[in-house]
Amino acid sequence: MPKKKRKVETAAEATRCPECGSSHLTRDYERGELVCEECGLVLHDQMIDQGPEWRAFDVEQGEKRARTGAPMTYTMHDKGLSTTIGWKNKDSYGKSIPTRNRAQLYRLRKWQRRIRVSNATERNLAFALSELDRMASGMGLPRNVRETAAMIYRKAVSKNLIRGRSIEGVVAASLYAACRQCNVPRTLDEIAGSSRVGRKEIGRTYRFMTRQLKLKLLPTKPQDYVSRFCSMLRLSGEVQSKAIEILKDASDKELTSGRGPTGVAAAAIYISSILANERRTQREVADVAGVTEVTIRNRYKELTLELGIEIEL
Repeated sequence: MPKKKRKVETAAEATRCPECGSSHLTRDYERGELVCEECGLVLHDQMIDQGPEWRAFDVEQGEKRARTGAPMTYTMHDKGLSTTIGWKNKDSYGKSIPTRNRAQLYRLRKWQRRIRVSNATERNLAFALSELDRMASGMGLPRNVRETAAMIYRKAVSKNLIRGRSIEGVVAASLYAACRQCNVPRTLDEIAGSSRVGRKEIGRTYRFMTRQLKLKLLPTKPQDYVSRFCSMLRLSGEVQSKAIEILKDASDKELTSGRGPTGVAAAAIYISSILANERRTQREVADVAGVTEVTIRNRYKELTLELGIEIEL
């Protein structure tokens, strides 16, 4: 009997056919339709197959029963799409694999590790992205910075900018550019401290990559460093807000142009800590900001003189 196309508003919840009153309703999963067996009326179409309802009572159980994998990521050379043979000698049902088959499983595991990296480009990416992850973990950088750095490095590989340069240097430069791009600024000294290459090489590679990849990165502002420095010095939010106000006034009077952003930020924090009665020494601030005490003194004198801030030492 040919099917008659007719929609009913509550057809999805219907238990009887509104046309003939029959209760013999069939779900056609191939077409996504709910059909009456007696008269052929299509009660509902474009149905979604929700699959079996798997109940989970905790996070671990939910992960085991999930039917989707991890999201794609650029921080792995294969973007996280390849599968791995687990180190646990158990099959898909959780049963232990017999001893006679374990040697074969060991060989499969070994060959899978080998074939994951098939050519020189993938070998380069595998080493570089593991180095990037090591550096980012050591510096405590968020996930979005790591993804951005991995994308910048992949672009550099595709444009053949790696030739003649160390992998570590290009990775460090990519990470520095990603920090600038994601407004999570880190100084070249901090990047060099986590890397195996020097500050000068990172800076040289970074300038070369920004030219070749046409990265549009704005210069860092002293305000970008205030929250991190205040957190490391264990200062209150009041000190942080006062330091930002001082820096805003200083930028309006063009006192920050031509000066290192970390030095100016450190001087503003030093002044605001005294004003808020949460005094920190110049040595403490200098160690956190990665500048010298002389720099803080010079910037501190300029800011207090030009902005008319009176401080009782």
